[in-house]
Amino acid sequence: MILDLDIGNTLSKWRLKDSDSSEIRSRGAVWTREEWRPGADIPDLDVVEAVRISSVARRAVLEETVALLRRRVGTVHVARSAHEALGVTNGYEEPGKLGVDRWMGALAGYQLAGGCCAVDCGSAITVDFVLPGGRHLGGYILPGLRLMKESLKLGTRNVAIDPDSEAQALLEPGRRTVEAVNHGIYMAAVSAVNRIYSEVCDQQDVALPMLLTGGDARVVSRGIQVPHAVWPDMVYGGLEACFPLTAAERAGRLSGAPEVPAPVAMEKIRAALAFSMLL
Repeated sequence: MILDLDIGNTLSKWRLKDSDSSEIRSRGAVWTREEWRPGADIPDLDVVEAVRISSVARRAVLEETVALLRRRVGTVHVARSAHEALGVTNGYEEPGKLGVDRWMGALAGYQLAGGCCAVDCGSAITVDFVLPGGRHLGGYILPGLRLMKESLKLGTRNVAIDPDSEAQALLEPGRRTVEAVNHGIYMAAVSAVNRIYSEVCDQQDVALPMLLTGGDARVVSRGIQVPHAVWPDMVYGGLEACFPLTAAERAGRLSGAPEVPAPVAMEKIRAALAFSMLL
């Protein structure tokens, strides 16, 4: 079995993948903390032959996790942001400072679509662009839905946005405080992503396919105005591309990869952008 770990600042997600069939056998998630306990926080390591890690948590968390795993597992791969990988050139002035989860998403998106807008809707919402040809432009970081709600300090933090809500309902004025907060932060998030996408595509004269991942991707996607796809395993896809361990991965097949959405014509993107600038 292969254990893939996506360690975030708030939540750490894991999955077990069969090294022969490439099938996903199990998944889980725990709150990120400084010490992980085998059997409680992560699956049975006796069945694991290799581990792949993407981590944006504090260095102590990563070091503790790697030390624990190397005592039990033969092979541990840790992803790092680099100047160049898999045909993608990092757009950061200091490539190592780019969050590795964003780097994994950019690499996965490029392998799948050959150029993309990668949006990760987690504790923060990040938007990264990779042009056809592999030039990573850099990106944007916004507070995620939960962080925006907590910043208001109105006692509504534990009342989450229903991911099954229709976008139209979430964009209407709230008639209770909790609705006003949820609808306001939703409007802020989707408006920002839509505007960022249109602005960058206009500047670069290219309509890129959009791929969304992260815990809030499902609800954010309902307000996105351009064709897009939700890929829950996008960060894992970057790990697979960087450290291919199965026959399917070596052949370039990434787990759970969606069908690449066909982007709209540049004329429509520019028309929508021009209209929004008039408001």
